[in-house]
Amino acid sequence: MSRLSPTLLSIGLLATTLVAQGPAPKTPPKAIDPVNLDTTVKPCDDFYHYANGGWLKRTTIPADKARFGSFEELADRNRDVLHAILEETSRRTDWKRGSIEQKVGDFYASGMDTAAIEKLGAAPLKPWLSRIEAMKGPKDLAPVLAAFHSARAGGGGFGLFVSQDAKNSAQYIVQLSQGGLGLPDRDYYLKEDAKSKELRAKYVAHVARMMVLAGEDPQDARAHADAVMALETRLAKASMTRVEQRNPQATYHKMPVAELARLAPQFGWSAYFKGRGIKRLVDVNVRQPDFFKEFGVLAEQITLPEWKAYLRWHAISSSAPYLSKAFVDEAFDFNSRILNGIPQQQDRWKRVQAALDTPSALGEAAGQLYVKKAFSPDAKKKMIVLIENLRAALKEKIIALPWMGEDTKKQALKKLAAFGVKVGYPDKWKDASKIEIKRNDFFGNLMRARAYETRHNIEKLGQPIDRTEWGMTPSTVNAYYSPTMNEIVFPAGILQPPFFDANADDAVNYGGIGAVIGHEMTHGFDDSGSQFDAEGNLKNWWTAADKKAYESRTDLVVKEFDAFKALPDQNVNGKLTLGENIADLGGLKIAYAAWQKSLGGKEPAPIDGFTGPQRFFLNFAIVWRNVMRPEALRVRLNTDPHSPGQYRTIGPLSNLPEFFAAFGCKDGDAMKRPEDVRPSIW
Repeated sequence: MSRLSPTLLSIGLLATTLVAQGPAPKTPPKAIDPVNLDTTVKPCDDFYHYANGGWLKRTTIPADKARFGSFEELADRNRDVLHAILEETSRRTDWKRGSIEQKVGDFYASGMDTAAIEKLGAAPLKPWLSRIEAMKGPKDLAPVLAAFHSARAGGGGFGLFVSQDAKNSAQYIVQLSQGGLGLPDRDYYLKEDAKSKELRAKYVAHVARMMVLAGEDPQDARAHADAVMALETRLAKASMTRVEQRNPQATYHKMPVAELARLAPQFGWSAYFKGRGIKRLVDVNVRQPDFFKEFGVLAEQITLPEWKAYLRWHAISSSAPYLSKAFVDEAFDFNSRILNGIPQQQDRWKRVQAALDTPSALGEAAGQLYVKKAFSPDAKKKMIVLIENLRAALKEKIIALPWMGEDTKKQALKKLAAFGVKVGYPDKWKDASKIEIKRNDFFGNLMRARAYETRHNIEKLGQPIDRTEWGMTPSTVNAYYSPTMNEIVFPAGILQPPFFDANADDAVNYGGIGAVIGHEMTHGFDDSGSQFDAEGNLKNWWTAADKKAYESRTDLVVKEFDAFKALPDQNVNGKLTLGENIADLGGLKIAYAAWQKSLGGKEPAPIDGFTGPQRFFLNFAIVWRNVMRPEALRVRLNTDPHSPGQYRTIGPLSNLPEFFAAFGCKDGDAMKRPEDVRPSIW
């Protein structure tokens, strides 16, 4: 990534490949299509299936996807636009050397040159594996990890990145974060149920097969895979849970480098920082001190052969999707088929496009070509109007809050007024001129782009905060809020149906992109974002009484979502998903209020038999419709801070009086929660 701070809060496209926005199809889909409804379901019993039942009944998941829904439908429409750009630029070989077109075209061409990639086989790994094999003793661990981390070529262990100091947002600081696991989450190593044990066994077998592909003897590879599992399990035991990490106070432990050295004295921190090109380092934020204390113990206790096996595995694993077919297929088999239930790989061009279109590769370079071809300045203007309408609506909501005192309201309004806004694409593009891109070196292109991005991140130290930088590429179908920047960001890729439709009525757009805008605004006041002030500093601005009143309301959100059974043996985790659930509820309320305000007291005429309020809520439900493989759903319930789409629809609407009025819901209806258990926050 550019480096996306762990505190960035998105609308929730963790399941969606980052793809480009393009012009709408020649015949845009109808905003509210009756064939997608299931009118045999009462809207006040199950609005998700009422609004989407027809679509759900006839939709199957494409063989190359873990899930399919509104996000993926938009992604598929958009993907073709960037594909055409990549094909066009890659066909020509006479672009000016160093131009954006040359870099993007040659990167894509190199990824599509499967003959050259197959011929290389495992050869691109050899320099990295040789570096590992040359290790002579424990002192070599730090410089080797530094080299791998700098190149983003694997390495494992932990992570280092530079971002704003949470308690002094005007300065950058080095952040050290737990890491080094090959499975999706720490709990995969620690749970003792039959499914977890089976998955761990399959993981060990996968590690061994990968090592064989890289040249190891099968018997040695199995022993090395066992060593990898043993080391990763110890790292997992020392890791914070995802729920624990939701509290920004729990991950703020600023300390002098000398204190870090005392915390984990067994690891060569001076050699590591030197290898990362970091000079004159005074302070670091150690996000999980207990993890690093244990990492220091492991640096001393784990034998050199075991460390070598672990490092080889992470070098192989991080590189496999970009190597020859044998590596690609094995990586797909475990990560996609076994973990997520996906039976078929994506076409080659889609995988190369995904590798290119990220902040850590040439995502902004491709974005420059993309916005020239596919993004309307009018859409940007309309978005800014919508954003300001929602800001005004949230301001009115805050002023009218009965449970918040005047002192806290004053600070909340100050923070709201200070929200920065970014729409479409950066005003200042990243400079890609120093990234060398060769037409015949796919793996090398990727490594050079990653290394450049890593250096760019490290070079922020001691510099003023760059407020022009984006954490997502322009073509991304997503949006986010940054607490330390105190800004909301909406890439061009999300400004299409069902989120934003220039041909639709305002009710539909406020129920779609309006709810997205409100969602990101509410993140500034969710359980995590509310701990940051108007300047983006982790600083309490609440009175004790107001904070207690706030938490009593968010506790109701936790209880509500804890009760949703997503799988026969697993419920939604209300604490893990709390921030996103707060943002969904708040965003919906703010968007509805803004839409009502925009009407100026006039009642919109019904369209296709639905009133304006009904169309608002229908499009909100349409945004979250999807079908998902059970394996993928299980991974997301364990790792994703967003609730499944069904509950992102049912949960907020079950608490909203405006929804009850729109569809005539009565006491006792499933979609009308009793008032005493109904969270009302913003």
